[in-house]
Amino acid sequence: MRNILAAVAVGVLSACAPAVPDSGAGVGVGFDNSLSAQRAREAALAGQAPVQAIPSATAVSGQALPPGPGIRRSATTAPGAPLSATSTAALPQQGTAESGDAILEAAASLRETEANSGVAPLQASPSNPAPALLSNPAISDENDFSAVSQRESIESDAERIARNRAQMQVIQPTAVPTREGIDQPNIVQYALETRHAKGTRLYTRAGINLAGRSQRNCAGFASADQAQIEFLANGGPRRDRRSLDPDGDGFACAWDPAPFRAAVQN
Repeated sequence: MRNILAAVAVGVLSACAPAVPDSGAGVGVGFDNSLSAQRAREAALAGQAPVQAIPSATAVSGQALPPGPGIRRSATTAPGAPLSATSTAALPQQGTAESGDAILEAAASLRETEANSGVAPLQASPSNPAPALLSNPAISDENDFSAVSQRESIESDAERIARNRAQMQVIQPTAVPTREGIDQPNIVQYALETRHAKGTRLYTRAGINLAGRSQRNCAGFASADQAQIEFLANGGPRRDRRSLDPDGDGFACAWDPAPFRAAVQN
């Protein structure tokens, strides 16, 4: 009785055991390491349907590709002959939707390049001839000695200089005009009326820490001109209520009359 029960148990366990596939069946010893088999295994592990292998272009059809838009043939290639390797090297070899889009984009790019300004692209090469220089009337040739010497001479230069001297007018400086409607000192007129240099002490200044007060008060002006106008409007140059002129030269803060005097002399 025990032997019968043991035999029944062995038979049940044998029926439940999964079948072990033969790894070498059909392919010899080893494993199938092709790309299609690898993709099928990855899909099976992910719980997806097996991915079919994508056939190459030659496996689908042995007929030569027709010349599409933007694909060029060489001059020695017959109209019905297949494209050369250099023409099809950039084309995808897989028959996917992405490859079709890439071909269309490449063809459109080639057409756009050829139609750009209607001029064929320049083929750069060391053997190309030097570019021809075209005469342009908008470009001056005054630096070209041969061109100028053909139309000018010493006598013509002398005549041109004489004409320019006859047309020259010397304008004498005039007094600074008064500006109506503006009630503030004219610093330009003040600069031209004075003669001493900046830093020359002419007026007496009294007080404590004049340099420190001058630095603080001068920092409140946007420019030295504004500081000089404020200085003259409040009794300057003899009086200095805000300590804008601690050295007593009559010029507030960093204001200097030298640029105004130089402009008149030039």
